[in-house]
Formats: sequence, structure tokens, C-alpha cells
Amino acid sequence: MATSEDTAAGQAPTDVRAPAWRGGFGRLWTAAVVSKFGDSLRTAAMPLLAASLTSDPVLVALVTACGYLPWLLFGLLGGAVADRVDQRRAMWAVDLVRAVLMAAFAVAVALGHASIALLIALAFALTTLQTLFDNAATALLPSLVPKAALGSANARLLTGQQIAGGFLAAPLVPVLLLAGAAVPYAADAATYVLGAVLIASLRVTAPEQAPRPAGSTLRGDIAEGLRQLWRDRVLRGICVATTLCNIGMAALIATLVLHVTGWLDAGQGGYAAAIMAYGVGSVAGGLLAARLSTRLGRVRSVFTAGAVQIGCLVAMGLVREVWVTIAAMALFGLMGLVWNTNQVTLMQERSPAAMLGRVGSAFRTLAVAGAPLGALLGGAAAATWGLNAPALLAAALFAAAIASLAALIN
Repeated sequence: MATSEDTAAGQAPTDVRAPAWRGGFGRLWTAAVVSKFGDSLRTAAMPLLAASLTSDPVLVALVTACGYLPWLLFGLLGGAVADRVDQRRAMWAVDLVRAVLMAAFAVAVALGHASIALLIALAFALTTLQTLFDNAATALLPSLVPKAALGSANARLLTGQQIAGGFLAAPLVPVLLLAGAAVPYAADAATYVLGAVLIASLRVTAPEQAPRPAGSTLRGDIAEGLRQLWRDRVLRGICVATTLCNIGMAALIATLVLHVTGWLDAGQGGYAAAIMAYGVGSVAGGLLAARLSTRLGRVRSVFTAGAVQIGCLVAMGLVREVWVTIAAMALFGLMGLVWNTNQVTLMQERSPAAMLGRVGSAFRTLAVAGAPLGALLGGAAAATWGLNAPALLAAALFAAAIASLAALIN
């Protein structure tokens, strides 16, 4: 059970009830899952298309890199805008714009006009729009479900997206490509349209925005969001820990294929099994997250999840058996969703309603910033110390993250 100290700090969970599917949450959940399905179709098909257009690995990697760059450039701006506008309208408007972009790209692919430059521009534009959409969605959810159901709502959203992206979309891509190179992108455009319709039909809207002081600017709003995140001891600690973990996670993921096919000599089948195990574990984590937080409190749940993940990474880095890596990836994914669910819910619970977009964007931007560094560190570690080194590097970074959280639960 959570202690009285947890309750006073806002760390004890109140998600003792499941969110009602009526009243807006069901439509938001469906829109999020459908959009994730379409996005997964696109992200699985794009590298294949890029590889068919150029043999330059730098250009192929640049397509993926442009999926991160807008968060660093516009993530904070997206949060400030999300706090100024009607979040529901912003979300369906963004989905319609993305639908138009994807439909136009599908036509270009079908007519043989696709190019690396077009892929890079598209990846950059879609992620730029996503910075507004994701921040608005985080700010909108608390107005659709009671506070007591926030944790369960976040767990269901993340679990549904994991199932749609990891289990339904990825295996479907080769089938769609048989029907034509443009089909995955056309399907993605259709999911954006459906998502826009669902979000536009929501009957519950976000609370009215309070009048802003005369002379207020987006720059000032962004600074206010950063200050709010920094002032909150719990959110600041979780943000630092998440950033460290994301560096370690990127180091692991960037080199996982080499770890499995090289160090473990398990081939592509072993790599596929490890990825599948991670997905299965993530789904199980969605089912466990609310129960664990009810028992331990949110911060303690994050701390526990990270501690278990350290053990998984150490086992992967030291035990040269593919079945150990597969089991470790399953448990790693399970605890990863426990971490993410409680992290998002803490942010929604502890941030002022009028600042949710800005606090959320500050958190996301700082957390995402470490991913490119992590990927580079993972590659350097593998080249210098061996293909198992990135897993041990990730374990060290996770340990540093957990050490930074210890002060929050003592």
C-alpha cells in the first residue's frame, strides 16, 4: 500500500476504477489505436522504400532521424500552442492535414515520383504536426475521464497502441506491399481520416482557456512550462530519470540486431523472437500497471520497473544464450509500459490543467533529446568493447536513473 508520504506528495494513485468507454474515452482510444496502426504501417514501409531509392546508408538513416528532429526543434512550441487552443479541434485538424499529406505521398509513390528528398520532407512534416497532436492529446485526456481513472485510461491507451502497432500492423506490411508500393501509405491516410472523424465527434471538450495576460507570448508560455516542470520535485526527478533511460534504451535498440545475430549468433529468427517478446511483455505491462501503482504508488512503481529493467539488461549483456535475451526482453517490455503509464499519469495529475500541454512538451522534448546520443554511444560501445557492451552500458544508465529516483521515495 502507498504510504501517507506518497499521498501527501501526490504519488499515491487513485486509479481504482476503469475508465468508462462512453463519454468520449472510447472514441479517443479508438482514434489513438487506429492512428498508431496507420503510423506503424508507414514506419515499417518507409525504410524499405528508402533502401530501394538509394544505397547511401546516410540518406536512409536521415529519413529516420527526421522522425526525431522536429521534437527537438518544435516540441516546446507544440505544447505552448496546445495550451492556447481547443485541443479537440487541434487534434482533428492535424489529422486531416496528415491525411492530405499521406494521400498525396501515396499518389506520388504510385506514379513513380517518390524520392529520398520527398521522404525526408514527409517524415519531418509529419513529426512536426505530431508535436502538436501528442501534446494536445495528453492535455485533453483528463477532461474525458475522472481523475480516479487516469492511470487505467493511460494503460489502456498504451496497450491498445502496442497491440495495433506491434502485432497487427507490422505483419500486414508485406501483404500490403504485394498489392502495390503505395498501399501502406494510402492505408495510413485513411486511418488519419477516421481518427479525425472520431475526435471531431467527441462530445466532451477541454475546459475553456482562461484569458491570458496582455502581452503574453509563446516564448513566455514555453518558459513558464519549463519552470513549472523544474519546480515540481517529482516531475523533475522522473524527467531526469526518463532522459537517462532513453539514452540507454537507444543504445540498446540501435545495436540489438547485432547483439542477437552477432554476439548470440541467433540469426534473424532470434532477432524477430526478441522483438516479439518485447511486444508481448509490453501488452502484459499494460494489464499490470494499474494494479502495481495501486499497491506501491506511482513513483515507487516507476522505481521498481527501472530496477527490474536493470536486471534484464545485465542478464542480456552477460549471458550468451538467446533464450535469456528473449525472456529478458519480455520482462523489459513489461516494466517499460509500467514506467510509461505511471510517468504520463503523474504528469497529468501534478500539472495545472491550463499548463498540461507545456509541461508535457517540456518533459517529452528533454526525454527525446537523449535518444540520438544514445544511439551513437551504443554504436561506439559495440565497436570498442564488443557487441554485448551496449546492453551493459544501458544497464549503467538505468542504474544512474534509478539512483536519481531514490531521493523521491525515501
